[in-house]
Amino acid sequence: MRIMLDFEECLKDSPRFRATIEEVEGDVCELETKLDKLVKLCIGMIDAGKAYNAANKQFVNGIRELAQQSTKDEVIESSLTKFAESLQEMINYHTILFDQAQRSIKSQLQTFMKEDLRKFKDAKKQFDKVSEEKEAALTKNAQAPRNKQHEVEEATSILTATRKCFRHIVLDYVLQINVLQSKRRSEILKSMLSFMYAHLTFFHQGYDLFSELQPLMKQLGGQLDQLVVDAAKEKRDMELKHSTIQQKAALQDFSNDDTKLEYNVDAENGIAMEGYLFKRASNAFKTWNRRWFSIQNNQLVYQKKFKDVPTVVVEDLRLCTVKHCEDIERRFCFEVVSPTKSCMMQADSEKLRQAWVKAVQNSIATAFREKGDDGEKLDRKSSTSTGSLDSSGEPREKSLKGDSALQKVMAIAGNTACCDCGQPDPRWASINLGITLCIQCSGIHRSLGVHFSKVRSLTLDTWEPELLKLMCELGNGVINQIYEARREELGARKPHPGDPRHEVEAYIKAKYVERRFVRRPSDDELKLKVVSLSKQEKRLSNNSEPLPPRAPPPTPTPKQRPASGASAAAGIEEVRRESLFGADELDSLFSYFDTSSKLRSIKSEDSGIQRSADGSREMLANNASTNSLNDTEAAVEAEAEAEAPSCCAEAEVCKEQVVFSEPKEYSPGLQLYWASCARSLPDMAQALAHGAEVNWINADDDKRTPLIMAVHGGSLVTCEFLLQNGAGVNQQDVHGRGPLHHATILGHTGQVCLFLKRGANQNAADIDDKTPLSIAVEAANADIVTLLRLAKMNDEMREAEGPYSQSGDETYQDIFQDFSQMASNDPDKLNRFQPYDSSKQ
Repeated sequence: MRIMLDFEECLKDSPRFRATIEEVEGDVCELETKLDKLVKLCIGMIDAGKAYNAANKQFVNGIRELAQQSTKDEVIESSLTKFAESLQEMINYHTILFDQAQRSIKSQLQTFMKEDLRKFKDAKKQFDKVSEEKEAALTKNAQAPRNKQHEVEEATSILTATRKCFRHIVLDYVLQINVLQSKRRSEILKSMLSFMYAHLTFFHQGYDLFSELQPLMKQLGGQLDQLVVDAAKEKRDMELKHSTIQQKAALQDFSNDDTKLEYNVDAENGIAMEGYLFKRASNAFKTWNRRWFSIQNNQLVYQKKFKDVPTVVVEDLRLCTVKHCEDIERRFCFEVVSPTKSCMMQADSEKLRQAWVKAVQNSIATAFREKGDDGEKLDRKSSTSTGSLDSSGEPREKSLKGDSALQKVMAIAGNTACCDCGQPDPRWASINLGITLCIQCSGIHRSLGVHFSKVRSLTLDTWEPELLKLMCELGNGVINQIYEARREELGARKPHPGDPRHEVEAYIKAKYVERRFVRRPSDDELKLKVVSLSKQEKRLSNNSEPLPPRAPPPTPTPKQRPASGASAAAGIEEVRRESLFGADELDSLFSYFDTSSKLRSIKSEDSGIQRSADGSREMLANNASTNSLNDTEAAVEAEAEAEAPSCCAEAEVCKEQVVFSEPKEYSPGLQLYWASCARSLPDMAQALAHGAEVNWINADDDKRTPLIMAVHGGSLVTCEFLLQNGAGVNQQDVHGRGPLHHATILGHTGQVCLFLKRGANQNAADIDDKTPLSIAVEAANADIVTLLRLAKMNDEMREAEGPYSQSGDETYQDIFQDFSQMASNDPDKLNRFQPYDSSKQ
């Protein structure tokens, strides 16, 4: 209801004016209540609409997922996709409608209530106040006594001022009421009209959308009738087939197994035979599980589910044998025995057992008839390699495999024939001995156990760069000089290709297990060797420049002795990091993968020597050479007499001085100790053959081990050789520091990476309560800090995943493999550390 007030009437302040004012005030109060209720209902509608849209979106997503699941049915996929798109458009229209409702109803009416109605309330308060003051002034004026002139004058003055103020405020109040009455009509109609137009647009858009969809709906309606007819026909056909097969099955005799299994070596899919077998687990409970077995690519594999990666039971059938098992309780059992393990399996019947045994035997015979090169086709997806960082066995781009590793190892003189029997073109290797082997000798080496020999394929396995360089540092010539030194003297016959297996096996056990042909040194010889190695280490410690290349002799070239040297100070300053936190750590990590890096590996084409990641210099893997012990010692003697260049200040800070003191007694362990520091792998192998303990402790030198001395020697390959031969990666010296501590103190990034890969405990603290990470942080070595933190993060991820987690994060493995690659092939990228100041300890 619209009520307009007269300005003349308000000046009179008559009862009629007062009644009209009360009526207007009541109407405005009711208007405020109704508008507030309408705004709250609008908010509820908008919230319900948003919830409806959210549920509708989930429904549309369900339609899309159903369409994706029906990709093989083009009609259903295309129809559901089109319907989902249309419904999504309707959801968008709904969203627009609710947004318009929020703007037109909620926002506009709330603004009207907050601004216009609030002004009305403020004017009403002033009007009520001045009305009370006017009444009080009139009362005081009426009560003023006649005989007190000053009181009469005061009351008259107050009344005059109050009347003047009342007239001013009442006129403003009436104006506010009339404006409000006029504006309420336009605001309410404006908001509702906007809301109704939003509905009109919504339904118009919906109509247009479904008008476009209508032809498709009519087309599908016609197809639906045909689909119903076709479905009924297919149902009748399937019922007929079901009845026919059921009648045939009723006539079959299930007392005997009717499964037909045939061995087919020429199968197109490469699977010679496959079927279900029970497999006995290797755990303590010896449980039996049914698995799907297959013979493919000269391997026996099984899988639980079709999509599972096959698990390799026998990596190479040429190394195994098969036999019946009649001495256990279960029937139809047979066993496949390899040099490292055996696997017990059970068929469903005697017929199936005979078929599997025959298939395995035929596969073994076929594998031996094939050429050696055919072995490269073996599926390595489920194979693991000793010492490999990637436990899944999948080939990495930057690890050598196949012909690449074979060519580098074969380039070493003496490696072109088997180390034990002379069989040409060997395809296997013992990585802890550094020799090449034929297929038969590799099987015998496997049977010795990994504490004697760790066998790996040169063509099938993945080779880390440090392992490949280890193989190139040794070779058949060096090892045979050690392990066959007294063979001719004792009159022992060395096997030849084609000799019976038992003869070859007896010779290999005498050679490596009993060490029957090793020549034991006298005390004087041992003392001379140790002193020579200590002098060699001292010379290498003082030499910071590359040795000049020497012309190789015409006959087998002796391998040049690795020499130590710190990187040039200018080169280090070029890449030194001022801070190891924040951006510098990330820069340290990602700069390794910047192909435009200014750092490049400094290689000498004449000498074939490159600097290692830790400041040492090691022979490149692709240079062929013969590692003669005698030639090595002669080279050491000659170089020791030469004048060594002075040590640069950087090297003095980076590397602790190792001082030789006269020991209480000379032993093979002491030879291994100093050979590790001098980076002489042939002398290290000789010490192990003489009975040196790989974890020998030098009580006269802070209880250090050969592995710790190898760290001080700066050679990555020397550390790898000791680790492959069972060196303890966490064995500590008298100061509580393990190899990882020493590598961190010296800033040897490549060695830190190697020790972390081999399971070094990065949380171990020394007697000063310093961990490798705290040492690296104090030395501001961002490279090593990055490696340690990545390893720690990977360990935490594996712990969170539980005891059955895999080898860890794939990114972590990739980064560590890149570090290993650079440590061996591009070491200058790692020569960027700030030397650790030992005085801070």
